[in-house]
Amino acid sequence: MVRTGELLDALLAGGRRADRLTHVRHLPAREGVRAPWPAWADADVVRGYRQLGVEQPWAHQAVAADAAWAGRHTVLSTSTGSGKSLAFWLPALTAARGASAASTLDPGRIETVARRATTLYLCPTKALAAGQLAALDALLGAAGLRDVRVATADGDTSLDERRWVQEHADVVLTNPDFVHFALLPQHRRWARLLGALRYVVVDECHAFRGVFGAHVGLVLRRLQRVARSYGASPVFLLASATTADPAVSAARLVGVPAEDVTAVTEDASPAGRKTFVLWQPPLLPGGDAPWSDLLPDEDPWATPVGPPGGAVRPDAPGPPAPDDPWTVDDPAAPTEVWPAGDAGGPAVVVSPAVSHVEARAQTADAVVDPSASGPSGTGERVVTEPHDGPRRTATAEVADLLTDLVVAGARTLAFTRSRRAAESVAAATRDHLRDVDPDLARAVSAYRGGYLPEERRGLERAIRSGDLRALATTNALELGIDISGLDAVLVAGWPGTRVSLWQQAGRAGRAGADGLVALVAREDPLDTFLVHHPEAIFDTPVEATVFDTGNPYVLAPHLCAAAAEIPLRAEELDVFGASAPVLLAELVERGALRRRPSGWYWTHAEPATRLTDLRGSGGDPVRVVESVTGRLLGTVDAASADATVHDGAVYVHQGATFVVDELHLEDGVALVTRRDVDYGTWARWVTSTEIVSVDEETSWGPVTWGFGAVDVTTQVLGYQRKRIPDLQVLGSTDLDLPPRTLRTAAAWWTAPADVLEAAGVTVEAAPGALHAAEHASIGLLPLLATCDRWDLGGLSTALHADTGHATVFVHDAYPGGAGFAEHGFRVAATWLRATRDAIASCPCPSGCPACVQSPKCGNANNPLDKAAAVRLLDVVLAHAPQPG
Repeated sequence: MVRTGELLDALLAGGRRADRLTHVRHLPAREGVRAPWPAWADADVVRGYRQLGVEQPWAHQAVAADAAWAGRHTVLSTSTGSGKSLAFWLPALTAARGASAASTLDPGRIETVARRATTLYLCPTKALAAGQLAALDALLGAAGLRDVRVATADGDTSLDERRWVQEHADVVLTNPDFVHFALLPQHRRWARLLGALRYVVVDECHAFRGVFGAHVGLVLRRLQRVARSYGASPVFLLASATTADPAVSAARLVGVPAEDVTAVTEDASPAGRKTFVLWQPPLLPGGDAPWSDLLPDEDPWATPVGPPGGAVRPDAPGPPAPDDPWTVDDPAAPTEVWPAGDAGGPAVVVSPAVSHVEARAQTADAVVDPSASGPSGTGERVVTEPHDGPRRTATAEVADLLTDLVVAGARTLAFTRSRRAAESVAAATRDHLRDVDPDLARAVSAYRGGYLPEERRGLERAIRSGDLRALATTNALELGIDISGLDAVLVAGWPGTRVSLWQQAGRAGRAGADGLVALVAREDPLDTFLVHHPEAIFDTPVEATVFDTGNPYVLAPHLCAAAAEIPLRAEELDVFGASAPVLLAELVERGALRRRPSGWYWTHAEPATRLTDLRGSGGDPVRVVESVTGRLLGTVDAASADATVHDGAVYVHQGATFVVDELHLEDGVALVTRRDVDYGTWARWVTSTEIVSVDEETSWGPVTWGFGAVDVTTQVLGYQRKRIPDLQVLGSTDLDLPPRTLRTAAAWWTAPADVLEAAGVTVEAAPGALHAAEHASIGLLPLLATCDRWDLGGLSTALHADTGHATVFVHDAYPGGAGFAEHGFRVAATWLRATRDAIASCPCPSGCPACVQSPKCGNANNPLDKAAAVRLLDVVLAHAPQPG
């Protein structure tokens, strides 16, 4: 293990990068607290743990295991690497061993053989199941046990292997998708497992949120229902990262009252000292930036903001005055803040590695106006930097940091926000390392969704063995295999929730060792806000898990699937929620189900499970196939295929580039050809929104807020080719792809003509003001709801046909909604104030990715008017109800 101080020095590059560090937080080490092994625990299983170095369990493991053995639904919500798996494997293996011993002692009794206790283990990813299988094999091998049979079963499992699992396995490791598509529809083949089901383990249950969480909750209800038909009543054991209200979330997921769930939240495992740094990439010279080419040379909608006139720099000698805005209090402090004055404006944060003289020199072009600065006419008191502009991308910055950490000898994970970013970081890091040591370059790889099973397994083995020193990954490894011995974690962009951030950060310094974590900000309003407001990360509780199993678009297909498994009876409907009877009546009317005196029946030949996709990808994945060889390279979600594997798109796989020859939507196949290119492709699309129903409405004087169902129609129109790495636009190509319509939930607010007039927003400026407010509000909602901006979409228009006014919409990006837009509607005033403050406090003159530009805008971030957006939001908020 490399010392954390040395790794921080590597990040700072001998002080050359010191100005990028916005905050350092040292999280103290924690001593572990042991507990004796429970008296009921199987002696051989305990011996196996001791052989692996676990002399006694941590106290939280023993408490959770005791609750599980007593038959209580239990959720264990502790930090990453705290050993949650022991808490559920100890009772599960003890139960299986007990049944095995009973059948050995009295082999003539049929019931002892038939009731050999089984456990079903569910997790979000195949990688996590593979990691648990390896850990269980090691445990059983250390214990010398051969009478407990453990196996995985998922979409990669062959039919012969699946048959063996059905007939013999005591512990089955799988995922909710397999339970939905294979196990429950064919439950008679799994009768042995289901009839003796003692425990259902739900690992990383905090990952089941939003629409995915609603789907999984309904799968678990169906699982309980089928298990009861075989005489089993399983106990649910849930493992979660640290979240708010874990008992309530677990109960909602499983479908039981919260009082029936025991929550264990006090973490007794040891933790090493963790150094957590917040990092903002540097400004780029001139306009040569990833976003600069998205804007026209002369933006007709922008209202530029220059330095206010008459500003005087305080440079008098001697000690500063108490309210001197240039004061730096303590060079040894973790972060130094220069207050912008008594008007409550934003502060300038200075790295501790920068001296007072250097800090003053860095701000030689900054000015402070005692009356006002910032967007024109807002009265904002902010520091305006005329030379402020676009910053280096987080992926490019992380590639450099990852290179230096590998050279320093650190084992590192770099988390990225997308598959493209994971491939980009890995490729750039390898290129950098080839100049240092080719062997080091071979020790860096990417890991993401869409890889083939054999590729994933190979990478997982290499991670465990240490053959790989660094991995650029999507959140597939946030929940993935157990990786020990990591020195550092880099996070390229806010991962969406504090739960995810701490889960990713927990990979550094596992097993009680020290670790380094760096959150590198993207040019995004929320990222920029967070790296300059560390209290929003370190001093704010983690979020509760949010999902709605009553969402009719989620519930209806599961009612059909349940009826196909076993006809639904009226007395069983309570478990599916109050809306189930109404939905069943509608399903009967549409011909999906048939109503008989004995219940509701599925009478169609096709499987009912085909009606829904648990992960909301919108259908079967599109296969990416090499045209010349017929080799399957990977898969892409159906919903994103139009934008990512359209004709002419560049597809990157393990550092190799392919160009899409043809996309066959009907067949779900994209044919590609291997080609070395120096550019990437970015799709361009158009969106329209139609209000279907207004479920709730409230008025702020002339401003109307609404919440309800909307139809969002999107069509990919074409794409741009941009040179890599400078992202200069090389050309545009039109595409002919069909429109796609999503019915979902949205929150919206209107700005009648008199509101626009009061804000000084002209007819010409209105589109840019509304567009800027929409982008920033999408970027800030994740601070209030358990989502990230990719779970959301939006639209702004100067005149909407359904409202008759200028309107801003923010909608969930999932069929039927996911509860995020509804939460925004409930906290509308807080949400809009945070949006306004994020825009106004950004020091850029006319808008940038840190405030009003969006990485997912289909209109090339045009038009945008930052100053007009602030004025408009000020007028809207003036009508908002006052807190309390």
